[in-house]
Amino acid sequence: MKKILILSLFVAALSGCTTMNNGKSAGAITVSGKIEKLGMTTFQYGTHLLKTADKSYALKSASINFDNYLNREVTVKGKKVAGYPIDGGPELIDVSLIKL
Repeated sequence: MKKILILSLFVAALSGCTTMNNGKSAGAITVSGKIEKLGMTTFQYGTHLLKTADKSYALKSASINFDNYLNREVTVKGKKVAGYPIDGGPELIDVSLIKL
């Protein structure tokens, strides 16, 4: 019985010694490009698109009105949303900051 107790404490101690990933920088992204209104698409997420020279990103934000930046070159900072892209669409960014 003592051996089982010691073994279970050892296993519990080892499982508690894993390193934690810093959630603040996980999925962080900064991208520059032109904001466009999202029209008819095959994917159903995001409200606007950010088009760069070689890639497009779907954008969403609870605090930023992207209509104020339509057809302008901007830099956006945010986090990639886990689980995207889907349906052959672009990556989805939850934008927290936008600069002209």
